[in-house]
Amino acid sequence: MSNQASNKNNQPEVDWAIFIPAVIIVLACAIPLMIFPDTGAQLLVEGRKAIMSNFLWLYLSVAIAAVLFCLWLAFGPYAHVKLGAADEPPEYSDAHWVAMMFTAAIGAGVIAWGFAEPIYYLQTPPMGIEVGSSKSFEWAHMYPLFHWGIMGWAIYAVPAVPIAYMLYVKRYHTLRISSACDGVLPTRGRSQIKTLIDIFIVLGIVGGVATSLGLGVPLLSAMLATLFDIPDSMLIKMAVLAFWTALFGASVYRGLKSGIKVLADINIALAIMAIIFVLIAGPGLFIMDLTVNSMGLMFSNFISAATWTDPIENGSFPEDWTGFYWAWWLAYTGMIGLFFARISRGRTIRQLVLGVIGWGCLGTWLFMAVMGGYSLYLETTGSLEVKEILSTQGMSFVNALVIESMPLGKFTLAMFTILSIIFYATSIDSGAYVLASICAKNLPNHAEPVRWSRLAWAGLLAVITAGILQSGALDTVMSITVLSSVPLIPIMVLLCVSLVRWLNQDFGHLVGSKELVIPIEDLNDSTQ
Repeated sequence: MSNQASNKNNQPEVDWAIFIPAVIIVLACAIPLMIFPDTGAQLLVEGRKAIMSNFLWLYLSVAIAAVLFCLWLAFGPYAHVKLGAADEPPEYSDAHWVAMMFTAAIGAGVIAWGFAEPIYYLQTPPMGIEVGSSKSFEWAHMYPLFHWGIMGWAIYAVPAVPIAYMLYVKRYHTLRISSACDGVLPTRGRSQIKTLIDIFIVLGIVGGVATSLGLGVPLLSAMLATLFDIPDSMLIKMAVLAFWTALFGASVYRGLKSGIKVLADINIALAIMAIIFVLIAGPGLFIMDLTVNSMGLMFSNFISAATWTDPIENGSFPEDWTGFYWAWWLAYTGMIGLFFARISRGRTIRQLVLGVIGWGCLGTWLFMAVMGGYSLYLETTGSLEVKEILSTQGMSFVNALVIESMPLGKFTLAMFTILSIIFYATSIDSGAYVLASICAKNLPNHAEPVRWSRLAWAGLLAVITAGILQSGALDTVMSITVLSSVPLIPIMVLLCVSLVRWLNQDFGHLVGSKELVIPIEDLNDSTQ
């Protein structure tokens, strides 16, 4: 009888100390946005501008520090530390690992931004470049590769390592990110600090995912309106949101292996097919030429782009774009760090870091280069007035109409619509899964959180997205991310310091610095 009670007590359950405050804050943000969309949107935009105008330097510094820390992890003394037992193989094959990693981390963001982002840069070029010049076209294609490249994936890789180390080396029986900070947290008040950390992590994830959905719902709505030649409306947007919630709710209900992994595998196959189709059916040679040029442009200007704050002219480009992107990657770090750690059992620190950055960059660079190159080709040749569409109809219709302009127009648009649906489902169900994991007690690292909690978070993500959609402004969507990213910066620092302390404690005696000298007697023998 006592054994049964003990087993029952050890079953995964919801931690109300995290769940209730997080839900209250989410609803407190979502409901006013739905009731007072204009006032709420204005407050969000003002908050974002205040943060970026004062702390852009901090966001740029964090991104640079993430790259440097990843280099130390991948090539430093602890690169070969295995995240698991000595004889333990990777839990997932390389193909499944990469598929889940890429689709969970990026989702349909590459579609939402892939066609439209270069056109924004044509309208407001960086670095004082003249609008409409050939140089503005080259930099418009390069900057998406920079924003979706090494620095962003390094921000994702940084928290994944300490969380995986906590799970598979320290053998913690928990999926809470705050526990990965134990190496640096004081003993006194630790429980309260960890609860606060987890609440901030939850809010960051909600902000990042809500931004993705806030972009994704109008995208899919515009695709459907274009596909069926019907006017776009709020009714269609809400129907899309309801359908999506049901889809990723069903996927996350099934769990990690039977739901998310299957969607991720389908997604990668469709994404590869989409890239190949655009290269073959579209201006493949133009895109390849532009991509090689952009890679050279990016690497030769990497440091200046990474540190550009435009302090003299005080232009808005670094704040509106680079600062926003680093904030978006940061907001997602809680979700992605835990998810990457959860699926990386049996790999070394080097394999995890280089796998995340290497495979991640390959995927985003391919997609952004090909899709952005196609948009720029249409604009340069006059085949489609993409800048005009962006100015008059918005970002979502840029994507829909550019895709429709491809060969087999309606069919191609239908295929991209399906790809977008599955892409977003994979991202959001990963988010709901991680949110439920953080808000759980007695959750072993091999188990899954209770199903009703996963479904509740899927519903809550839909609610805050509905609030964002009421404003209908891109500025509002981007502001949610920036505001939710602020607490993640100190949490990232705590995770890094905790990991370094753990590594030094566990393996420092094996890699301690030693002087290598020739014994004096050997030296004397060689001189005789």
